[in-house]
Amino acid sequence: MPSSGIMNRVFSKVRNLDAYPKVNEDFYSRTLSGGVITLVSSIAILFLVISELGLYLQTVTETKLVVDTSRGEKLHINFDITFPAVSCTLLSLDAIDISGEQHLDIKHSVMKTRIDANGNEIQMRYDRIGTPKLGKPMQKHGGELEHNETYCGSCYGAEKSEEECCNSCEEVREAYRRKGWGLMNPDLIDQCKREGFVQRIKAEEGEGCKVHGSLEVNKVAGNFHFVKSFHLSSIHVGHEGQTFQEDGYNISHKINKLAFGVNYPGIINPLDGVDWFQGTPNGMYQYFLKVVPTVYTPVRGPVIQSNQFSVTEHYKGPDKIGQRALPGVFFFYDLSAIKVTFTETHTSFLHFLTNLCAIVGGIFTVAGIVDSFIYHGQKALRKKREIGKLG
Repeated sequence: MPSSGIMNRVFSKVRNLDAYPKVNEDFYSRTLSGGVITLVSSIAILFLVISELGLYLQTVTETKLVVDTSRGEKLHINFDITFPAVSCTLLSLDAIDISGEQHLDIKHSVMKTRIDANGNEIQMRYDRIGTPKLGKPMQKHGGELEHNETYCGSCYGAEKSEEECCNSCEEVREAYRRKGWGLMNPDLIDQCKREGFVQRIKAEEGEGCKVHGSLEVNKVAGNFHFVKSFHLSSIHVGHEGQTFQEDGYNISHKINKLAFGVNYPGIINPLDGVDWFQGTPNGMYQYFLKVVPTVYTPVRGPVIQSNQFSVTEHYKGPDKIGQRALPGVFFFYDLSAIKVTFTETHTSFLHFLTNLCAIVGGIFTVAGIVDSFIYHGQKALRKKREIGKLG
């Protein structure tokens, strides 16, 4: 049929394009050297293919720096710090930022664990939970209360107006903190005595505190710090009346964890595990942190919004602290305008196939050249030996 003739001519021309002409098996000559080269080549191919497969399955992290244009976000601070010489009742956490927002004596999302002198845990509690208010606070004007009269406790000079009331020890403490005053002795505060606050201080004498939790602050520069909520004193009565002597404030601490945001693969928090022992009381230890916004995009899973930071440290002794400065541990943080992005990627499948073809083809080609060189060399030596030219 004419169509079959056309097809035969097409197949014949395609057959002539064969770059791999077949040799009759009768003409094959298998050698020992060829077998050794084939075995070594196969092992090399297998090893390189497995290595290439491992590289293909392994993720590669690409790093970029971009300008941080985010606005109105919050900064999450996670902390776990041990104070071996400050009791939990006296330890206070404050946060202030440059926008003017203040959070004094923070208790929400903060857990305190009492520890003894040997570092063993005694009791774990959330502040302001399970703390009863005992009795009735002292009134500003004294006297007995009528049936419908409302209690109004004194703020001991720290009230904003004459109408302000402090009906608990906590409210008195907050009023004094707003004024920037140190409440020298809780024994003189009726509300604190009635709520058993003084007994709690005495019961925790000689103890330390492990405080951990989280803060959510505005994403602007600011600081958070740990100080004593009361400045206790020894009262001495002499001819000139009462004088107050500030007690020693040992701010020795160990930072078990401090992170700005959630963890991501490869993150390094430089303050984790830092242990600082104070020999001189009433000092101020300062950490200056540079927080860098960080975005981590994994191959699978949600994008992680976090932060990393660098730190410098500075200590002020009691002789260098100003009159309005408090001894304690202060963390001053500032935000970087540059954001770091980490993106996990895989090697493309086409690149993987290209490398596999290069491995297989390259080794077979090199092995063929080596085998041909050995075979023709042996053949030339055999001919010389036959004609007697090789002694």
